[in-house]
Amino acid sequence: MKLRVPECKAKGTAPANRYLNTHTRRSASGGGVAPAAPWEKRRGGCRSALAGPERWAMAAAALLAAVLGGGLLLIARRYLTGAGRASRGAAAALMRGKTVIVTGANSGLGRATAAELLRMQARVIMGCRDRGRAEQAAREIRAELGAQAEGGELVIRELDLASLRSVRSFCQRVLQEEPRLDVLINNAGIFQCPYMKTEDGFEMQFGVNHLGHFLLTNLLLGLLKSSAPSRIVVVSSKLYKYGEINFEDLNSEISYNKSFGYSRSKLANILFTRELARRLEGTEVTVNVLHPGIVRTNLGRYMNIPLLAKPLFNLVSWAFFKTPLEGAQTSIYLASSAEVEGVSGKYFGECKEEELLPKAMDDLVARKLWDISEVMVGLLK
Repeated sequence: MKLRVPECKAKGTAPANRYLNTHTRRSASGGGVAPAAPWEKRRGGCRSALAGPERWAMAAAALLAAVLGGGLLLIARRYLTGAGRASRGAAAALMRGKTVIVTGANSGLGRATAAELLRMQARVIMGCRDRGRAEQAAREIRAELGAQAEGGELVIRELDLASLRSVRSFCQRVLQEEPRLDVLINNAGIFQCPYMKTEDGFEMQFGVNHLGHFLLTNLLLGLLKSSAPSRIVVVSSKLYKYGEINFEDLNSEISYNKSFGYSRSKLANILFTRELARRLEGTEVTVNVLHPGIVRTNLGRYMNIPLLAKPLFNLVSWAFFKTPLEGAQTSIYLASSAEVEGVSGKYFGECKEEELLPKAMDDLVARKLWDISEVMVGLLK
């Protein structure tokens, strides 16, 4: 039976011809299919809609437009960030002399958050895994702020959220040394890493992003309650939308996908926040969760970007991603603003409350996750 292929029209190539033209040309090695170059003359006399130089010109124009658009967006964001900083005088007054813990405070969002709270004359405890990097970050922050750091204080404490032993040791020292705790900011996280386990045998992303902070918060709840009104701020991500809580495989021992693993841990952050808010009703301790947006930080160190694509990626990230200070605005807002006094159990982005997907508001799943997490971290036997 002879296969009848539609003929090329005057403009463009019919779908069947395009398929045959691309997929019937053999490579020089004889092994695979060698697709035609975009500007090559095709069989039957048909040409692609645009010649090679025209395509490159269009691509360059599109890239230029994207960069210019990104530049305008960047200027607008920085203007708004500056305006936000200028309007935080009242918040600064509220934070003067307050004690705040920020996890992962030596880089990225955590560093920017710690610096701004220090500017507000708070006593900031930097909970960091690497003491050397934390000390360097503290020196840099003090140098950057200069006289603006006067009246505040930076304190460094070792905290490895991949180790329940380290979390307990950190909390024990805080409870011994600190008479009060006004704000706890659960900021530290790990992003899309290969399959690894924490010191206690938990999948790394679930262990650090959820379980480590779960234990930390529970061990410090007593101090937060005695310091009320006090606040807990949890940093999640918009990527929670792609996560699912699979109680049959919380430790990812049956299957593991690093992207879904991260999303699941961020969904767990939101469920934890909502259940904690329910348990804290009437205590004057509030807890809220946020997403910072897409931020240029070292959180993506496990992402594999092809070498040739890195310049383009860097350009796009410069144009469209937030700086750490811009990304930290909602964390700072929830920690310091009088506007959210008494607000609890809510999800924020860009310093405004946002809607959640139904799966992030499932109270039964939240309670079950809480109960299982208590057993996993050893709060219940």
